[in-house]
Amino acid sequence: MADTPEMVGARTPASVEDIHAAVLRSLDDDQAVEVVSIPLAGKSSIADHMVIASGRSTRQVASMATKLADRLKQDHGKLVRIEGLPTADWVLIDADDVIIHLFRPEVRSFYNLERMWAFGDEKAAATA
Repeated sequence: MADTPEMVGARTPASVEDIHAAVLRSLDDDQAVEVVSIPLAGKSSIADHMVIASGRSTRQVASMATKLADRLKQDHGKLVRIEGLPTADWVLIDADDVIIHLFRPEVRSFYNLERMWAFGDEKAAATA
């Protein structure tokens, strides 16, 4: 079968689980600290997964954010929105159904998103 122009270079959209796995791999590769994944499917309409991680410095947080955005674009064709890069104390990456929060440790403990997003007796699924 001959390739049509539409088929050349076309890629199928990545599933939410593929994006989620890619996020976790990227953060592991970049030595993120205390990576936590909170499943939101059926609990919130904002996303299916929320991933929270820390970097040891603003430089590491900024580097993790830019590398993650580049990897998702290159490997999955996923364009993400990023907020907070100028200061890199708290960087939010919106990959549609996967939301990623990258913090410096002091900022993370202040906002304590894990506690805010814990639902009832359910615990966040720790991954790292």
